[in-house]
Amino acid sequence: MKRIHHCLGASCRGAVFLAGAALALPGCSGDPARSNTDPPSQAVSNAVEDGSTPISQLPFVEGDTNLSLMAELLAKPTALGETTALHVRLPPPQNPELAKSLVSVIGDPDSPQVLFRSDALAQLGVIPKSPGGDFFTAFATLSPDELAAVQRNEDEIASGVFGEVTDESVVFAGRAAVGRTINPALDAKAFASGLPISVKSCAVRPVSTQLAWDEALFITNPAVVQDQARTWDPCTGAGTQGGVWTFAHLIREMAIGSGFTPEDFVRNWLALWLNDYVVNSDNVPARTAMFAQVIQPWATASNAIATLSFDSRTKRNVLTLKGTLNLDIAPFRLLAIVNRIDLGDTESGGGAYNGSVTGRPKTAGELRFIFGVVQPNPWGAGTEATCGKKYFTTILEYGVPGEGCQRVVDWAKQWASLIGPPGPTSGFTAGYLAQLQMMTESVVVHGAAPAKGNQNALNQIRTNEGVLAQPWELREFTLTDENPVANTNFPSSGLLRKHTVAKTPNDSAYGASGGVPAIDQFVNTQVLPVPPPPPPLCTTRPNYNVPYFFLGKPFRGGNSFILPGHWEVTPPVVGPTVCGRHMFSLTTCDGCHYDESGTNGLGGSTKFFHADPMSSIPVTLSKFLTGGGPTLTFNVADPQLGAPVWQYADLERRFQRLFDLSHCTSCVQTFAMKSDLITQLQTLGPVPADVDPGDPPPPFQVGPITDLGAVQKLLDLRAAFAGGTSDDVIDFVHRIEQLSH
Repeated sequence: MKRIHHCLGASCRGAVFLAGAALALPGCSGDPARSNTDPPSQAVSNAVEDGSTPISQLPFVEGDTNLSLMAELLAKPTALGETTALHVRLPPPQNPELAKSLVSVIGDPDSPQVLFRSDALAQLGVIPKSPGGDFFTAFATLSPDELAAVQRNEDEIASGVFGEVTDESVVFAGRAAVGRTINPALDAKAFASGLPISVKSCAVRPVSTQLAWDEALFITNPAVVQDQARTWDPCTGAGTQGGVWTFAHLIREMAIGSGFTPEDFVRNWLALWLNDYVVNSDNVPARTAMFAQVIQPWATASNAIATLSFDSRTKRNVLTLKGTLNLDIAPFRLLAIVNRIDLGDTESGGGAYNGSVTGRPKTAGELRFIFGVVQPNPWGAGTEATCGKKYFTTILEYGVPGEGCQRVVDWAKQWASLIGPPGPTSGFTAGYLAQLQMMTESVVVHGAAPAKGNQNALNQIRTNEGVLAQPWELREFTLTDENPVANTNFPSSGLLRKHTVAKTPNDSAYGASGGVPAIDQFVNTQVLPVPPPPPPLCTTRPNYNVPYFFLGKPFRGGNSFILPGHWEVTPPVVGPTVCGRHMFSLTTCDGCHYDESGTNGLGGSTKFFHADPMSSIPVTLSKFLTGGGPTLTFNVADPQLGAPVWQYADLERRFQRLFDLSHCTSCVQTFAMKSDLITQLQTLGPVPADVDPGDPPPPFQVGPITDLGAVQKLLDLRAAFAGGTSDDVIDFVHRIEQLSH
């Protein structure tokens, strides 16, 4: 049964919002007031037994207490012509000395941004009133046309063009769902009159449905992954060899400019498994079963002869091919095309002044292709039963080319436009397939990313398998030259190269029961240098990179083994360590693919895979992604302590982010400052730059600015040190989220 949700101010505009049953929650006029102090539902305590609980049982958080970004029209433009104050609620700085600073310097050292504590601007008369002591203000130009466009977009959503809508959102802290809220509506009239308004998130969104997820987030439908014109199935032979969504096409585009044929390009990549190799002092042992399980059967099907011999002089295995691998019949079966626009939030690192927040550049995230490795018999002429599916996936992960607000919004709109309400003209029509092809080709073709290796937009290839050897292993490969000693990772053309794995320490640092000093110290000093609220909220999202070196020793791993499948920290106390351990472990390869995400075969979820290559097409997705369905969260007890229970619904999180970007994001014009401003700041005293943990100390004294006179001087200096303008997403200053998998 559906319920009619109450309208909020300007969000009504004559529309009636119908919420789906799962989000049809109390909150209509006359219902008891809801509070962010409401206890989590008792159903969460049963999460381990039944796996999932309704989203409706998340506690309610009042929208006005959850505001993180507000825009206010200035009484008069700044000296740079900026018309708008953007008030951003920031977390505490990681350097506690900066807690009382009236100024915060963030961003790249070559083009820093300066934020002013909103309280200080109110005292100086720049704004009439501060929204709160934890808000800082950036200056920008927000066109009334942008606000008008957002209101038209919300009207489009409310019209039902994407299906039923709701005015309720799920609140996420990192990947975990922690509550429900109703976002304040955009009020352009209030903005024009000089009042601050909320501008961050949609007041209304389409209700999540499985079809919408299938169409625009995680595409697994046979109409796409077995499309006869664009894919080829090595198991059945159905489709078109070399089609635009085949492994063959993607590798051919990737190999252009490498100096190798596509066949030799992929052969050299697979040969990396045949011998031990070292990445950042981490020895990655050979998995020679790659020859018998992948290379040799593929060669035989290609009418070539593959042999593997041992060279006693070099002590290395040598792969010999008489003939070439037929790329058109590659044993890589398309399982999914994935939209990761949620990865567009820039993470800091490499000497940036960011602390827990970041800013430009803003990208449109990643486009991913997931392939399952198979060994068909017969090859290209059998059935699902003779497919020879393996516990082995290969994910090609591309950075969507282009930066800036308009690119991000345009890309999001393209994905959103793939969604339609249920009906005869919705779903995977010829028009849908043509548009999706246009979108994917704009990313994967040679030349799409001129500044990257082979002019290809690839960020990395990641593999996940437990069939070549044990334990289960994940590896990563890039078109970059990684130099851990120099702390560099530059794009470079040529072959795919071995690479450290994202945000994951060397397995040698693992302790089955914790008690590893390096991990304990890293989590307690680098992941959470500022204590967050107590669990289960953990709303302070940590900002950290797993560095190449920590405590003077190599730290980031060259691969990741799974089992055990989470990282422990000692002592296992409540409070900050619980949040830090969980967020750190979840972001590692092994934590994300096992215990932390519940992707361990328990609670009805998948095991090791977020897209299970052993299932039938459409492949089964993990409950970490689905929550168990569009109405649910998947609940996973903390694997070290048993409590709290972490609640996941990652496709819901991505769905919300998609519409926030496609329909409810305004573009603003901003100025970054020239690097000379840092020199000038030093004449006023210390520089309030929240330097990232683990980065080398900057060549200046770090400290707070607490004098209002210094704030005024800095305001007066901005025009003299302004660089060029940038086209930024309105929430270009935001808390950093650790999202790598």
